[in-house]
Order: sequence, then structure tokens, then C-alpha cells
Amino acid sequence: MGVAGAPPYGPHMATLHIEHPITDYGTWRTAFDRLADVRRNAGVVDGRVSRPVDDPNYIVVSLDFDTTEHATGFLRFLETRVWASPAAAPALGGRPRTAILEPEALTIV
Repeated sequence: MGVAGAPPYGPHMATLHIEHPITDYGTWRTAFDRLADVRRNAGVVDGRVSRPVDDPNYIVVSLDFDTTEHATGFLRFLETRVWASPAAAPALGGRPRTAILEPEALTIV
């Protein structure tokens, strides 16, 4: 039995995928939470924060947007206003790796 078709969230959904090392999760989370309104105003409609089970000092963030343009705009904001400033990104432990992803239809057999 397979499941096929368009994703339920629409054809134009884009995800900004971010991953990077951190120096302290509590500090990182406080800084991340301070930007909740900024994320919402930039068009983030959903998101997830994950940490590898074998590396508590690494973060993977997925932020969903309605369009790739919103995702790209928010990435530019992060690059120029947040990650460029140690005060704005106090627990950033290395250069973030990013990708803007678009969903593909999937059939599960």
C-alpha cells in the first residue's frame, strides 16, 4: 500500500534548515527564544529544534515558511544581524550550515 500526492501544507512551502555547534544550550535557547516575534513577523509558520543524541553541543533548526522568498529573507537577516554579532548569537560555536529546502512528493511503498 502506498501513499502519494502533494504535501498537505501546499506546494510553495519552504524550510530553512540550519545547523551549527553551540557552546551552551541554555544560553543558545534564551537567545533563540528572544527572536520568537521576529521569526513570526518574518513569516515562520512552523519550526523544530533538534539535537543529535550523541552531541548535545550541536543544534539543528528547521523553520517552515509559505514561500522561498520569506525563507531567503530570514536567512539574510540571520547572516547580517544575528550571526554577525557575538552579542546577538552568544552561544554560537561555529559557522552555521544552511539550506533552503522545498518539499518533493513522496510515495511510500
